[in-house]
Parts: sequence; C-alpha cells; structure tokens
Amino acid sequence: MDFIQQGTKEEILYWSKRLYQKGMSPSTSGNISIKTKNGIYISASGVCLNDMNEEDIILIDYDGNVLNGNKKPSSEKIMHSEVYTKRDDINAIIHCHCPLITAFAVAGKPIDKAILPDFSLTFGQVPIIPYYCPSTIELAVAVGEYFEKYSAVLLKNHGVILGAENLQNAFYKLELLKSYVEIYFGAEVLGGACTLSKKQIKEVHRVYKNK
Repeated sequence: MDFIQQGTKEEILYWSKRLYQKGMSPSTSGNISIKTKNGIYISASGVCLNDMNEEDIILIDYDGNVLNGNKKPSSEKIMHSEVYTKRDDINAIIHCHCPLITAFAVAGKPIDKAILPDFSLTFGQVPIIPYYCPSTIELAVAVGEYFEKYSAVLLKNHGVILGAENLQNAFYKLELLKSYVEIYFGAEVLGGACTLSKKQIKEVHRVYKNK
C-alpha cells in the first residue's frame, strides 16, 4: 500500500472498492471516512462504494458542514464526527451492513465469544448499542460514547461501525470480524462453537505481548 498516500481521496476509493468487492457493503449501503488536517473526507450519500469517484468524496468539518464538494455527504456524517471527537487515535472509519456481521445486530447479540485467539487480541468483544434511528443525533451520540472504550460496535437492527489508525487497518479488522462470524456460524451448524478458557486467553495475550 506504499503507492497510495494516506489521508487522500485515492486511499478512500481504493478501500471502498475492496469493501464492496468483499461483499461487506452491498448496493449503496455503508459509508467510509478519514480524518485529515483540513477536516473529514467522507463518502457521498446514496453512492455505491464500488462506483465512487473523487467527486463522491466530500470534505466536511466536525459539525457536518460541507467545506468542499458538490454532493451531499453521507447522512451518517455526525456519527463519524462523534467518533473522531472522542478518539484522537482513530483516523479512519468504516460503517457497513455486512450481512453476517449485521445478523448479530439484528438478533440483538454482541459478538463476544472468544473462539479465536486473533479475535481476542484484536477486539476482546464487539458490543451492541440499543436501536436508534439511522442518521440521527441520538445514534451519533450513543456511538461516540461506546467508542470511548471500544473500536468496533454493532448498531442494533442496522450494521457495524469500526475505527482504526488508518483505512488499511480498519479494513483488515473488519475482514477479521467477518471471518470470525463466518467461522462462528459454521461451528454452530457443526454442533456448537467451543470457546477459549480465561486461562487460554491470558496466555495468548502474554505470548503476543512479549513478541
């Protein structure tokens, strides 16, 4: 990824296409953003992430006002802004309706079973917030509060939002989460997912901390 400069529209276009092509943001659902020194670059409203061009990426301030661009920014712009305001270490956000991940949100179940070492190391758990109407201030505020402790959150009957230091890591974390739920569902079909014990989880963290 050295050929794509971070904090640019080109970076958003690259990872947006990857997101769509991996089946994690079907149709015109989902939105993606990055924090820059001039404001927030965010995808336009109602655009398919696979079909975006640079005109579909809008620069907004932290109040959601358009600074540059001729299209309407994502209706979830305040949700993105709230996360950036709460977390200085997060520079990129992906919000999507990945079907299998969203199944947990629709069922009202947090993703919290330690069935894989990688999941335990990366997330620990992905909680679920109560339902709020999409694109509302209430949803944005609730998400911001959860991001004071977590970096990935399920939105009940809606989808998932995840943040990281850059879009590459945000995408990889989302891909890991997608893999987790696929494995979980498969294990349940085969008779039930076996979880790691607290002792095993502590061992994983100890081993990777010393690497």
